[in-house]
Amino acid sequence: MTSRWIEKACPMPSAAHEAAARERQSQLTKPPGSLGRLEELAIALAALQATDRPRAAAAPIILFAGDHGVTAQNISAFPAAVTVEMLRNFASGGAAVAVLARELGVPLMVVDAGTLATDPIAGVVSDKTRRGTRDFTVEAAMTADDRDEALAAGRRAVETAGPADLVLFGEMGIGNTTSAAAIACALLGKPPAEIAGAGTGLDQAGIAHKIDVIARGLARHELEGSSAPDARRVLETVGGLEIAALVGAIVAAAQRGSPVLVDGFIVTVAALAATRLNPSVRPWLLFAHRSAERGHAAVLAALAAEPILDLGLRLGEGSGAASALAVLRLACALHNGMATFAEAAVSNRDAP
Repeated sequence: MTSRWIEKACPMPSAAHEAAARERQSQLTKPPGSLGRLEELAIALAALQATDRPRAAAAPIILFAGDHGVTAQNISAFPAAVTVEMLRNFASGGAAVAVLARELGVPLMVVDAGTLATDPIAGVVSDKTRRGTRDFTVEAAMTADDRDEALAAGRRAVETAGPADLVLFGEMGIGNTTSAAAIACALLGKPPAEIAGAGTGLDQAGIAHKIDVIARGLARHELEGSSAPDARRVLETVGGLEIAALVGAIVAAAQRGSPVLVDGFIVTVAALAATRLNPSVRPWLLFAHRSAERGHAAVLAALAAEPILDLGLRLGEGSGAASALAVLRLACALHNGMATFAEAAVSNRDAP
């Protein structure tokens, strides 16, 4: 299966609507810039949506799940069985992101992009080419065909979700912070000690072991210290099926003109890979929060990203993006609902 579709250019944000939104902000009944990031977020959405009235109402959350063969190296505080168990928790509404989705009134789509589940799970979409990746310290995590099919699964999920003001993505997969850290190290040319963190709650000895496992995987596939590695090969050799699906979904959303609210460490790594595959994706990315996971700051810096929130979160699932959605909605409400100085008959500071 070919993945050439992923190179199709994304549309450009509307400069005219950005200028109009900035002008409106200057006329609202407040000192210029006094609403800080709330102003800039509304302006960014106006440009991306090509509208005078930005919106954040229709905002589906799509969560991709996958299992990782590298868990054989004992790199997680939780057993691999938790991935499939959590699929049932998502579907039954008991997980954090399910609670947040209900509170926000947005749909949650859960996609099994490569877990070890053998049977269908009610409320979960199954779109996978294989059950889990292979141990990347021994062999490539997946084949090129597996990678391309996972990328396409991400695109299919975005198409199924339908039109939206913006799209939120989440993930689940025991071992996926190890895979994401390996991808980040390869794409950024950084050593594992700078990127690998506690994940699901490893102690210092566990983190040291995780760093060694990632280093062995990078060496096995000759990815360490590369200045410009091929992102497709990185995904194939040390990636995860759900991470590849995230990459495809991010690109597909941007190609159709849907802003993407990027979640934490793992989704941000997927966003980095997406921009390496298709640089025109970058303007369509808004960043929800700064995770407590060690490597997140480095990946955000590489993307020149300024997150909306910094709450010490490290859960994943899309929980940070869902939390930031509330802020985006407030930004839109202020931009659209505040009176201008002229409408409110309030003197502007430049008035005589």
